[in-house]
Amino acid sequence: MFSFIKKKLGWGDAPTESAPSPAAQQDPAQAGSPKATQAASTPPSAITAEPPAYVTLARRSWLDKLRSGLRKTGSSIAQVFTGTKIDDALYEELEAALLMSDAGVAATEHLLADLKRRVKETKAVDPSQVKTLLIDAITELLSPLEKPLVVGQHTPTVIMVTGVNGAGKTTTIGKLTRHLSDAGQRVLLAAADTFRAAAREQLLAWADRTHVDIVSQEGGDPAAVTFDAVQAGRSRGCDVVIADTAGRLATQLHLMEELRKIKRVIGKAMDGAPHEVLLVVDGNTGQNALSQVKAFDATLGLTGLIITKLDGTAKGGVLAAIALWSRQRDCAVPVYFIGVGESLEDLQTFSAREFAQALLA
Repeated sequence: MFSFIKKKLGWGDAPTESAPSPAAQQDPAQAGSPKATQAASTPPSAITAEPPAYVTLARRSWLDKLRSGLRKTGSSIAQVFTGTKIDDALYEELEAALLMSDAGVAATEHLLADLKRRVKETKAVDPSQVKTLLIDAITELLSPLEKPLVVGQHTPTVIMVTGVNGAGKTTTIGKLTRHLSDAGQRVLLAAADTFRAAAREQLLAWADRTHVDIVSQEGGDPAAVTFDAVQAGRSRGCDVVIADTAGRLATQLHLMEELRKIKRVIGKAMDGAPHEVLLVVDGNTGQNALSQVKAFDATLGLTGLIITKLDGTAKGGVLAAIALWSRQRDCAVPVYFIGVGESLEDLQTFSAREFAQALLA
């Protein structure tokens, strides 16, 4: 669930309702007592209402797109379980299917070992049962990646977004801005991808569509733009500042160093910022996606990922590889959102079980 500390709203959830305070429920004659005063000062607890029907339908529609998008990955894995025996041949076919999905050698070995353990413990005798157990194994592996993006603990919450050209970084920022704005957050954008005119124009268009402010300089220094944006966000009382940085290839070390500079400058503009460093990754790139995650993390210290373009890939297994790498890190790098298309609703929060079920649908 997409969580906002200030607003206590979930992505797509209905607004929370406040429970009556103890003071409101007591005898009016006691309202002036010390106990009543203390009770009245206690913040009311929040009760999350059920999401409205249109939100539930939107999520179901999105899940259908996710299942459809991962069909190229899932079909090769799911057909392994069409036989009648649980034997070495089944595990060998499953190993090949997982490797073909770009799960990688380490994650494939991990999943197979876990699956065999589950089969032994449950005494499964039917391949269809093994398929269910594999969903459980994938869910458990991916669960550490399932974490909400939280804003509101800092004012403003500064989010630095990076990624290679073509990953869908600027479009993703636009969608995220729209969702934040719709949730009542005052957002300021920083057009720090100054080397690509199209990126600046694209972000300006999103700012106009979402009715948010933007700090932009044609051909300006990216670090200077982000500095000005953070300063402006603080002075204007914005809730969130999102910096769109220039696309970088992990192999371009001198350009990656510029990202370090941007991060340092953001820290000078506001102590403790950026509060989030997000990498947008194209899900179609398979094991190359894992290489990007490792490289950008080494340079910037990532706090979260957004996986895009999962609406037509045979390489959805790469999330298993990312999860296994993340497990070996001191602190897991969560997948905040995954995208399955171009529309606003196609960017949704990541659920480990939903993804595992869609992968093997």
